[in-house]
Amino acid sequence: MSGTVEIHEATLTPTKLELLAGWLPAQEWFVGDSEDVARVASYRFVDPDGEVGIETILVSSQGVTYQVPLTYRAEALDEADDSLIGTLEHSVLGTRYVYDAVGDPVYMVELMRVIHEGDTEADLSRGEKSMTVLGSGIVPVSNAAGESMRVVRVLDGSHIPGARTPLGILTGTWTVDGAEVEQVLAVLR
Repeated sequence: MSGTVEIHEATLTPTKLELLAGWLPAQEWFVGDSEDVARVASYRFVDPDGEVGIETILVSSQGVTYQVPLTYRAEALDEADDSLIGTLEHSVLGTRYVYDAVGDPVYMVELMRVIHEGDTEADLSRGEKSMTVLGSGIVPVSNAAGESMRVVRVLDGSHIPGARTPLGILTGTWTVDGAEVEQVLAVLR
């Protein structure tokens, strides 16, 4: 089961949105404008070893919502330079290396676990949740070693992978302008 994530009252330099505004334009799936990137919602998972911060932030730009899973580490992740978004200074924890979590094995294992077990996002030690997520749960299959994960980056309802029936999914729910939005965030095949 998901645990509780300790949220520190801290100053971040640069902020998460500033860091993302510098990184997003270089991503092929981002067609927005770095000048108008705004936070929509977020959720967290718990690293079972307690070493890596795992947060997914939904941001919008020019009317499109994007999913950006992040991991925060105290030290650089070996052989993951292509996934490094940048570094930030956390007033409590010090320097944090921020990664596109799709390239971080800690995130991918936890995402797979949440989908497999039908689990949810972590509880927060302080503050309110801005969205919820739910793994579908899956029936164990003999070819589990062949599983592949697809994280949906553009949350416009038309970028959900189709064709094959998924083994499991992660669904997110959040509110925009008073209306509840539900979308598939990840697909396990």
